[in-house]
Amino acid sequence: MNEIAFLGALEIGLVYGLVALGVFLSFRVLNFPDLTVDGSFPLGAAVTAALIVAGTDPYLATGVAMLAGAAAGMVTAFLNLRFRILHLLASILTMIALYSINLRIMGRPNLALITEPTVLTPFEGLGLPGFYLKPLFALAVVLLVGGLLARFLASDYGLGLRATGANARMARAQGVATGRSTYVGMALSNALVALGGALFAQMNGFADITMGTGTIVVGLAAVIVGEVVLRSRLVVIAVVACVLGSVVYRIAIALALNADVLGLQSSDLNLVTAILVAGALILPGARNPIKALFAKAGAR
Repeated sequence: MNEIAFLGALEIGLVYGLVALGVFLSFRVLNFPDLTVDGSFPLGAAVTAALIVAGTDPYLATGVAMLAGAAAGMVTAFLNLRFRILHLLASILTMIALYSINLRIMGRPNLALITEPTVLTPFEGLGLPGFYLKPLFALAVVLLVGGLLARFLASDYGLGLRATGANARMARAQGVATGRSTYVGMALSNALVALGGALFAQMNGFADITMGTGTIVVGLAAVIVGEVVLRSRLVVIAVVACVLGSVVYRIAIALALNADVLGLQSSDLNLVTAILVAGALILPGARNPIKALFAKAGAR
């Protein structure tokens, strides 16, 4: 794998690190299986692209995209809390609705941003090539967002949100408004995913209606791989693990697809993804043969 391919994998890994943080919030912190991300990722891209094409400032467009993602997360939480629809089904309903909404926003299946200003435009005068500028910008955004998220989860309100996911009944007994915490957590989760979609669209020069397909799998893979690489109960380490898992996952896929010995093609991406996720799930629970051998010898 050459330098350009590595930097490209690093860039995508960092952008999807935002998705991983959103998935971490819903799945791990809130214990809320959420498939809304498959719709909120392209929602962030669609809102950003449509606003930029209409002449809106890219940073303002990105902020509006985050608000749209937060609204999508709150719709899923509302369906679950108000109408007692199973969280998985509620998220599927929102995801399906977002497909049509995204088409309405863009007015067509895709929008090009190649000739439009983006969040990277102010930094293009620094003289850095695009394949260096994009990963550096994505790293700066991820560091900022990750730091703010870790600080939020360590605050009193964040502790209440974590308690809601761990044991909602106990949290209510301690005076935590679990319903409000769920709304806030789901809104923040999908806002982060939408931010990832907004950055992805601007860095790649397009927004497409199908770009959200499989986003939940990628986010879960990043979270799982990160937990395998860095195991800790500390919030800061968990946040770092999500981003690191996303980067490792993308680099592993790039290495697999660029290895001539394996003979894989870009069309094999889903197969490689499935194998990596399965391996990350199996390895932590697999028996260590050396440890088992010593345990057997000690039993004698």
